[in-house]
Amino acid sequence: MLKIAVPNKGSLSETAAQMLAEAGYTGRKDPKELIVADPANDVEFFYLRPRDIATYVGSGALDVGITGRDLLLDSGSPAREIDELGFAASTFRFAGPAGRFTDVKELEGLRVATSYDGLVGAWLREAGVNVTLVRLDGAVESAVRLGVADAVADVVETGSTLRKQGLDIFGPVILQSQAVLIAAPDGQGDAEPASGQATLHRRLQGVMVARQYVLIDYDLPSHLIEKAVALTPGVESPTISPLRDSGWVAVRAMVPRTSTNRIMDDLYELGARAILVTPIHAARL
Repeated sequence: MLKIAVPNKGSLSETAAQMLAEAGYTGRKDPKELIVADPANDVEFFYLRPRDIATYVGSGALDVGITGRDLLLDSGSPAREIDELGFAASTFRFAGPAGRFTDVKELEGLRVATSYDGLVGAWLREAGVNVTLVRLDGAVESAVRLGVADAVADVVETGSTLRKQGLDIFGPVILQSQAVLIAAPDGQGDAEPASGQATLHRRLQGVMVARQYVLIDYDLPSHLIEKAVALTPGVESPTISPLRDSGWVAVRAMVPRTSTNRIMDDLYELGARAILVTPIHAARL
């Protein structure tokens, strides 16, 4: 069986479980279960702390896993990132007292608080900046006010939480993170990469396609095909079929879900009619 590590809690857990369900796998029904077998798909799920997943997969004890890129890099694990999964996006930045810092070089010899000392330490070493890292498990933004650190390195969304603590963001982006599929280093793990791992990867890619795209169908005067195809080029190319009326064709294409209504408006203005949109429940491209 392919051994898959899945986050057991936190921001990654629910979406990861939902993706696996949409990919056709049977996960746990009881949140207290730690190991669940899915013999129909020849896989076994191990529900672990998100921070531990990269370590287990990197050691070869488990074949693949879902975790954050930030957690993977922070762990120092030799596990390989296989693909991005399109959720749990986050940005890591430095922040310090308002007006004090403008460049990371100014952190030389100071204290920097973070929950990701492995990740931040590696970034600072590469930048040639020597600091004392203060490892905290939470509430990093309070570290400067409480005198524990001179600056912080943390996940930033809007920056409003940092500003409430009197902190300003400075310096370049440390990392753009999101959920990723990771695998054991080459030559480790029990499963053949071409079998269960490849199937899992392909299914998860299908889920991402189904979430990002919809099918659009419409009827169109045949002399407008080129203009319509420019609006709906599809992933490879649209399907065009003749209708009983020789002056009309039926067109089907995949379009980005977020652009659906704008494309429908543009097609109608062009002269298309009977414009229909259908969700995609699964895909293989």
